[in-house]
Amino acid sequence: MSWADLIILAGTVAYESMGLKTFGFAFGRKDIWAPEKDTYWGSEKEWLGAARYAEGDKRESLENPLAAVQMGLIYVNPEGVGGKPDPMRTAQDVRETFARMAMNDEETVALTAGGHTVGKTHGNGQAANLGPEPEAAEVEDQGLGWMNKTSRGIGRDTVTSGIEGAWTAHPTRFDMGYFEMLLGHEWELKKSPAGAWQWMPVDIAEEDMPVDVEDPSIRCMPIMTDADMAMKVDPVYREIMERFARDPAAFQDAFARAWFKLTHRDMGPKARYVGPDVPVEDLIWQDPVPQGPTSYDIGHVRARIAASGLTTAEMVATAWDSARTFRGSDMRGGANGARIRLAPQKDWEGNEPARLQKVLAVLEPIAGEAGASLADVIVLAGNVGIEQAARAAGVEIAVPFSPGRGDASAEMADAGSFDALEPLADGFRNWLKKDYAVSAEEMLLDRTQLLGLSAHEMTVLVGGMRVLGTNHGGTRHGVFTDREGALTNDFFVNLTDMANAWVPTGRNT
Repeated sequence: MSWADLIILAGTVAYESMGLKTFGFAFGRKDIWAPEKDTYWGSEKEWLGAARYAEGDKRESLENPLAAVQMGLIYVNPEGVGGKPDPMRTAQDVRETFARMAMNDEETVALTAGGHTVGKTHGNGQAANLGPEPEAAEVEDQGLGWMNKTSRGIGRDTVTSGIEGAWTAHPTRFDMGYFEMLLGHEWELKKSPAGAWQWMPVDIAEEDMPVDVEDPSIRCMPIMTDADMAMKVDPVYREIMERFARDPAAFQDAFARAWFKLTHRDMGPKARYVGPDVPVEDLIWQDPVPQGPTSYDIGHVRARIAASGLTTAEMVATAWDSARTFRGSDMRGGANGARIRLAPQKDWEGNEPARLQKVLAVLEPIAGEAGASLADVIVLAGNVGIEQAARAAGVEIAVPFSPGRGDASAEMADAGSFDALEPLADGFRNWLKKDYAVSAEEMLLDRTQLLGLSAHEMTVLVGGMRVLGTNHGGTRHGVFTDREGALTNDFFVNLTDMANAWVPTGRNT
């Protein structure tokens, strides 16, 4: 059993122990033993910077593919935007962040309410008593979180977030207490003992207050964060809150499903799920793809593609664009499903929509006549293009091919969630959507590791794609051959020729 499975299972069982009927659970996660060094955390150089917004007042300008509002936070700042309480403005951050996690407004409310129905925040002490952040701690303290060697740092003296208190009267029960507390009281801004902004009820009966974490005879004031207050003041969130408050069964089902989605989204297709508690129901966020046919005549399809009049560059670039959305981090994207023909992928700038539609218009009838999936035919066309290019260089090769990909329908695609898969840069096709704080070289490496490619594979693909003429827009940058379309090693020969002097001339070179 992996630690990843154990951690998520523990959280799920914890909810069950507090009264929630969970939606299901799947084993199958893997452990990694070192940080993923190529992960892009943002362009900031310090914790809690604000450099990831192109336009600070437009929260939707948050740099793609980031979701957390600041480096060092998981979601949003619980004290408010930039640490300044303003629930309506915080609601914008919450909506944008959770949308980038493919959560709609109902799922966002369910996760917030269900997450804050149980447990408490920790800020009952002086923040100055904390040691350095975990990453900067001494070796003997690393892995143990924020250390407090000045005071006890446990129980009622715990200081982590700096906000102090429980949200509900019974923080070890999964009940409707969050709705009763938030909607049933007026709230005012106060400071926690650690100096953090938090909301506290203007008036509350003692029996409605949560008990102290160490002494149940002591009652403590409940709290709400600025993100909680957003659930009350934002009109859309408020309507969902009131609907859930009237229908506990609907809330529990919504939270159970959202919790399952939150904890299983990165596992990839349902076929990767393992265990007796895997739900039978197929869910749209699992990116379902029907099983594709395998009994068609592959040789016949190859011949039809070869005689179609499509160029090598058109076939290879289309197959590449279909496959390059794959992310090994969560097993999403890729050629299976042929979603490149569906919104939003068909309109992505990086996919060159005009060229894409031309190629698809040729390949779709071939797939239909042969009884093959378009997903298979797109990949097979890429293979045919490479074989033709090798032949043009005087080499006969047969690129291996396995059939069986399916074609997803528009109804099978959670279209909005695919925005995060849009390529912003493709060093293999020598393209940047715009200039970024991160260098083009770093973005090439990031795409490479997401695709699960090795350094050798990255190198040979870059050189091969250049000489095949697959540069975005047909540019000549880095092609390094006068035999474009032939699969030669000219790129490497000319690049490493000491007689050539290379100087930078600007973007995309």
